[in-house]
Amino acid sequence: MGGKYFDDLEVGMVIRHEVGRTITEMDDVLFNSLTMNTQPLHINEDFARKTRFGRRIVNGVLSLGMVVGISSSDLTAGTIIANLGYERVSHPHPLFHGDTLYVETEVIAKRDSASHPEAGLITLRHIGRNQDGQVCVEVTRTALFLRRPTP
Repeated sequence: MGGKYFDDLEVGMVIRHEVGRTITEMDDVLFNSLTMNTQPLHINEDFARKTRFGRRIVNGVLSLGMVVGISSSDLTAGTIIANLGYERVSHPHPLFHGDTLYVETEVIAKRDSASHPEAGLITLRHIGRNQDGQVCVEVTRTALFLRRPTP
């Protein structure tokens, strides 16, 4: 498995995920269509051109999902039971079509699970930056991670 177990993670660890993802117009249009999001900032170039952004911006929920997805192969692939919650989601700078998203993750809390002895809770802070290093997405997430199996 590519993911980390509860035992592998310590508070203060920072993981810089190597994979970057360029967000295309097609990604955004498809996501907005699938989620039935008719926000003109995402789907109407004429409208968006007249806003402070001057063009369409990428749907924030799509960028949030990509931040979590980019982190999954390094952190959670096959090693979590469930995501338990997302908190403090912010989008301090928009992403635009053609921007590339890069992610780093910090482990900010760790504790044993009272109800699942085979697992523990890890709280992660994901930061997504564009190709220019501008922070575009921040989210705190807690997941129930499996402990490393004993032989």
